[in-house]
Amino acid sequence: MDRSSSAYIVRVAAEVASKSNRTRRRFHRQLVHNLDDALRSRGIRAQVRDRWSRIFVRLSDPASPVQPVGAPASAEPGPSGHSLDPARRVFGVSSFSRVDAVVPADLDEIVRVGHELYRKRVAGRRFAVAPRRTGRHPFSSRDIGVRLGAALNPYGAVDLTTPEVTVHVEVRDQRTYLYCGRTEGPGGLPVGVQSRAVCLISGGYDSAVAAWLLLKRGVALDYVFCNLAGPAFERSVLRVARVIADRWSYGHRPRIHILDFAEPVRALRNRVTPRYWQVVLKRLMYRGAEAVARETGSQALVTGESLGQVSSQTLPNLRAIEAAATLPVLRPLVGFDKEEIIRIARGIGTAALSARVREYCAILAGKPVTAAKAEAVDREEAPLDPGLIEDAVAARKVLDLRGLTAAELRDDYLWVDSPPADAHPIDCRPPQQDDGWRFPGALRVLPDDFSDLAPTLKKDARYLLFCDNGVQSGQFADILQTAGFEAYALRDGTKAMRRRAR
Repeated sequence: MDRSSSAYIVRVAAEVASKSNRTRRRFHRQLVHNLDDALRSRGIRAQVRDRWSRIFVRLSDPASPVQPVGAPASAEPGPSGHSLDPARRVFGVSSFSRVDAVVPADLDEIVRVGHELYRKRVAGRRFAVAPRRTGRHPFSSRDIGVRLGAALNPYGAVDLTTPEVTVHVEVRDQRTYLYCGRTEGPGGLPVGVQSRAVCLISGGYDSAVAAWLLLKRGVALDYVFCNLAGPAFERSVLRVARVIADRWSYGHRPRIHILDFAEPVRALRNRVTPRYWQVVLKRLMYRGAEAVARETGSQALVTGESLGQVSSQTLPNLRAIEAAATLPVLRPLVGFDKEEIIRIARGIGTAALSARVREYCAILAGKPVTAAKAEAVDREEAPLDPGLIEDAVAARKVLDLRGLTAAELRDDYLWVDSPPADAHPIDCRPPQQDDGWRFPGALRVLPDDFSDLAPTLKKDARYLLFCDNGVQSGQFADILQTAGFEAYALRDGTKAMRRRAR
């Protein structure tokens, strides 16, 4: 008997299993690749074997001690201290179970080991035996259920309808796998089996959930972010996109294409009728995303638009916006309300981060058009130079989301060499650096009082922090950015502020 808790049985999603043999083989290859990537990305060495109706995974650490008999099943850690937990986020996985024992396909041995493994587990509880058999054997699945059920009956009560414990026995040719319990996977299709698309991402709830839903349909995504508000906004969006990339994109290396939209927005404000700003802005974003899609070989655009959620998402406006695209536009959230979207965002791990991202796309404070016609929007957009989007695409920054380090997400976005326009200065020098000098209009905050600062600040303002050596200002700017504020630390600190005050 092999009693090793490092072995797992993975069940493929029913949607994968229902495909034709040729398509299913392709989907299985992708699923095995994605599972292997999920484990490797978490530093887990494993052997992943495809056996058609089941995928078998064995974690590699033969020198470690085995788990005691009767330890909880499903996703509990194996001998190496690792587990198959990443499989909970691999699309195409229906569920998985940790194998308690592997024994020969011999009925007496199955009953003996099953009795030893599960008599304490079923004690005083309702239980059922669920046998499954593939191959030729001198016994039937019913024989397994009757014999093992009888062996365990003195300890618990057989209940095939509402069992508290289900003992699973899978006989596959010459081997038998015994396990109890399961961990659910996300279902869906393996990422990568449905070609590629580009997702417009803003960091809010909607675009992150839209991306997740397309990944669940097997689409490999890259992302386009049209930056309207500088480095702090970019960092907030990267945090959200990185969750989707790190937790849900196994088998794929998603990239984010960051387009500086400062010039397109400036031109839009100068040349477009204000009530059309929102609709024209969305069209410009579509054009930028489509240009990236053409370069990357993507087949569609993905957006987080939900019908009627904001003024630009009425049916007439969506039609006018989509007229700018030649690729299909996929809107997986079109029928969702905000509460449904936020509930999914919580489940996938982006809600807390998205809640901190400021809304920059709403560039009009007045009454926007709600029933635009494509012809009218064409006329409004006509004065804008198409080269603005071409230049933004050509100059874009491209980042490997799964390759980003925590330091890159922090250091590259915290520091500025010169004070941003309209930034409110915050002097956060500790007492030992305070020589009595004050920058005119700066808010003076001692480090011990900083925890009380955030509730007094405005989310729609920009802040510049400084100290002598950058230690306090960098730390506090990081805290404020993480909380959703646009805040930066001045690289030369107090020296730069003294020069500015002269």
